Amino acid sequence: MAQRRSSLGFLGMFGRSGDLRQLDTALRGADLHPALVPEGVKLTLVNLMKDRWPDEPPPEAYPDVARLLSYCVAGPEIFERSHGPQQRLDVERRIDAAVETGDSFDARIVLMTLHAKLINAEVVERYRLSAD
Repeated sequence: MAQRRSSLGFLGMFGRSGDLRQLDTALRGADLHPALVPEGVKLTLVNLMKDRWPDEPPPEAYPDVARLLSYCVAGPEIFERSHGPQQRLDVERRIDAAVETGDSFDARIVLMTLHAKLINAEVVERYRLSAD
């Protein structure tokens, strides 16, 4: 007789956290399906957001994070097809600033996508990114 596995785990009992639900919604809004982003990456993003906003990340922070992640994963051309040239330029300005400062909230997101091997090769080449 096969053993049945219990489906009552921590997340199964209490459901997904509000932060992860908001992030999933923002990812969908940024034309990046949440299933394409590993849970560990999403948890890291939420933790980075909580470090930046200790009380609670504001609701408008989730779409901003999702757009940056979407650009890093999809690359500039696909991102522009979904979001238009202005949003592409806005995200590219954020990445330019992140690369220049080296240690900012946006820089940590870009670096995380690089370490997670989610980043588009064109983005790596364009910004000369490395995990060093």
